[in-house]
Amino acid sequence: MPCPLNQRAAMETPPVVSGAVSVSPAMDLVLGASACCLACVFTNPLEVVKTRLQLQGELQARGTYARPYRGILQAVGTVAQADGLWGLQKGLGAALLYQGVMNGVRFYCYSLALEAGLTQYHGGTVAAGALAGALGAFFGSPAYLVKTQLQAKTSAPLAVGHQHQYQTVLGALETIWRQQGVPGLWRGVSGAVPRVMVGSAAQLATFASAKTWVQDHKWFQQDSWLVALAGGMISSVAVVIVMTPFDVISTRLYNQPVDSAGRGQLYRGVLDCLVKIIRAEGPQALYKGLGPGYLRLGPHTVLSLLFWDELRKLIYQFQHQGT
Repeated sequence: MPCPLNQRAAMETPPVVSGAVSVSPAMDLVLGASACCLACVFTNPLEVVKTRLQLQGELQARGTYARPYRGILQAVGTVAQADGLWGLQKGLGAALLYQGVMNGVRFYCYSLALEAGLTQYHGGTVAAGALAGALGAFFGSPAYLVKTQLQAKTSAPLAVGHQHQYQTVLGALETIWRQQGVPGLWRGVSGAVPRVMVGSAAQLATFASAKTWVQDHKWFQQDSWLVALAGGMISSVAVVIVMTPFDVISTRLYNQPVDSAGRGQLYRGVLDCLVKIIRAEGPQALYKGLGPGYLRLGPHTVLSLLFWDELRKLIYQFQHQGT
């Protein structure tokens, strides 16, 4: 999931620092994408667990398949035992690439919407955030494709979903490009775009309100990072409710096996995937991985903002040394 606030919006209502710290918009976009990458390092283990849970029991009726992953803590322990502690960071390289590309595009597009004054209209902020998120998801789709497939890969007794045999990010991208061409790199993008659109829209619509609500109740000091954390965790409830079904569909589309022509062997697209999941697994299957998805989203939101803030301070100090 992308960071909740674009940099330009954060500059107008800074989450941590005062408006005195200012850098150029171009630099701000780079710093924001870098901050999201730093946050990803800490939250990627939950992304691994979420991916495994979403693929577990694929197109099988409930109660008819083995469940090597039975909850967040148990799943973390199972992954660590089977793949080592580093197994919890599977797909990290692809995840960092995705965060950088997706958020860079997203922040830049939202910045253009701000400059054009589109966010001043009723619903403009949510619409601009959704559109920027969709464009970011499109350009970041090849990285998310590889991330999903690398995170799903494990030893046979614990394997869930199709097991792709890629070893590295570059190796996976090269193999997909050679075997399936450019379209193969964007396979599954039809599920990724609505996923990020609804997530971005819900987050932009609820994060600021949730943070204000926490401030009004005076549970923490006004400038405490705990205010942003609490606001992020409250906002994340709405986000995961609307986003998780798209997240499950996106994971299934990205990880499914393909034929020699690069066509998915399990699902033809978003609607076909949705119908097959409900028929085979029941509607509750659309919320597989809800727990780790929620626990990841709030901390990722706050860590992104905190890292972004500290990077802005460092760049500002560097630019003004000796002045």
